[in-house]
Amino acid sequence: MEGVTILRKLVIKSFHINNVEFGNKTAIKGNNCIIDCQKIIELENSEDLIKRINIDIIKPGDYDKYVNTIMDIIPISAKVLGSIGEGITHTLTGVYVMLTGVDADGRQMGEFGSSEGILKEQMFFDRAGTPSKNDYIIHFDVTLKGGLPFSRELPLAAHRACDRFIGEYRKILKQKDGRESSEVHEYFDKVRHGKKKVLIIKQVAGQGANYDNFILPNEPSGIMGGRSIIDMGNVPIIISPNEYRDGAIRAMT
Repeated sequence: MEGVTILRKLVIKSFHINNVEFGNKTAIKGNNCIIDCQKIIELENSEDLIKRINIDIIKPGDYDKYVNTIMDIIPISAKVLGSIGEGITHTLTGVYVMLTGVDADGRQMGEFGSSEGILKEQMFFDRAGTPSKNDYIIHFDVTLKGGLPFSRELPLAAHRACDRFIGEYRKILKQKDGRESSEVHEYFDKVRHGKKKVLIIKQVAGQGANYDNFILPNEPSGIMGGRSIIDMGNVPIIISPNEYRDGAIRAMT
């Protein structure tokens, strides 16, 4: 039987950012993203394993600087309606969060190789999953306590603190009027009856220590509510195209 059945619809509304700066309150004002300087101390105290957090604004093209191991590049997105893969998502364009990490003993938060070094030599820009050369980067650098066993708990602490930082912007995004968005994109998960069925297999890390992925968090590319691939026993998981598009997988290192 020919025809198309629409299983779910995802609408992504983007709000473009032209400038990122420090201020005294977390805010999104017009095309400006403002970072609350006072929040850093609160974030440091939110996790026992964290010694220090530094937040830096990397302007487009300003890549000739040293960074610790890049643990993830994270979009700032929030669910406004529905769950991951359906409903409405608000997201910022023109800015990404880059999480990096090291411990007080100098051990980089990477496994099977690390990516510390000069940023322009360590990242391919303008690729899927990385910022473009026109984007701002909010560099969220975490120094974890030293003298501890190298385990998942160290990078997890860094990811949770970073997720709380992004969470302040998610609260704002949830209140944004969608009619003010700079772009709107609609995506449909469809069943095309009588057509070939296509399955894309993606192998993700789940090899112990700190090499992990979280699946289906509460917020796009978030942590809270997500489930560890390791804790689920590395069993195969089927997700829809829109769940993948909406940030259903979060890399943990």
